[in-house]
Amino acid sequence: MNLPYRKLTAVLGSAAFLVVAPGLFGVLIPWAMTGWHLNEPMFGLEPTRWLGGALALLGGGILLDSFARFALEGRGTPAPIYPTATLVVSGAYRHVRNPMYLAVISLIAGQGLLFGSLALLVYALVFGLTTHLFVRLYEEPTLRETYGTQYDVYSAKVRRWVPRWTPWRGDGNSRSPPA
Repeated sequence: MNLPYRKLTAVLGSAAFLVVAPGLFGVLIPWAMTGWHLNEPMFGLEPTRWLGGALALLGGGILLDSFARFALEGRGTPAPIYPTATLVVSGAYRHVRNPMYLAVISLIAGQGLLFGSLALLVYALVFGLTTHLFVRLYEEPTLRETYGTQYDVYSAKVRRWVPRWTPWRGDGNSRSPPA
């Protein structure tokens, strides 16, 4: 497949997958659970709303950036049916291996704090635990099989869930403990 066609297909596929997966889990389900109505602030503290808004905005921004990187740099999508042609290790991926999942968790938890919804915070926790199992049982073995040594080196330097302070440069000179 020629490069311009693959990039166009990757952009369209990533946009569709963004609406379907994170759109469902990070937007539609929280909306269905809360109607996006403000309840009393979490723990009776109004600043929790600001924290929630910040988490939701941060999560949304990282999510959009990560999807764009998959399409434009990786020439593929996050969807298993149309994976990237190359391993994406730029942007937020220089700090943590799973920025998309963390972004969706941040989006959900942020809405929980913003709208004062304990149910959404519980949902964020359940989503996070389910995602962890998916990553460990399916995604990491698949990436290791697909990208081999490149993924092994990357996963040895960039942690699964806890972001690095300094971005990994892929040159062996970055300072941070392994996963």
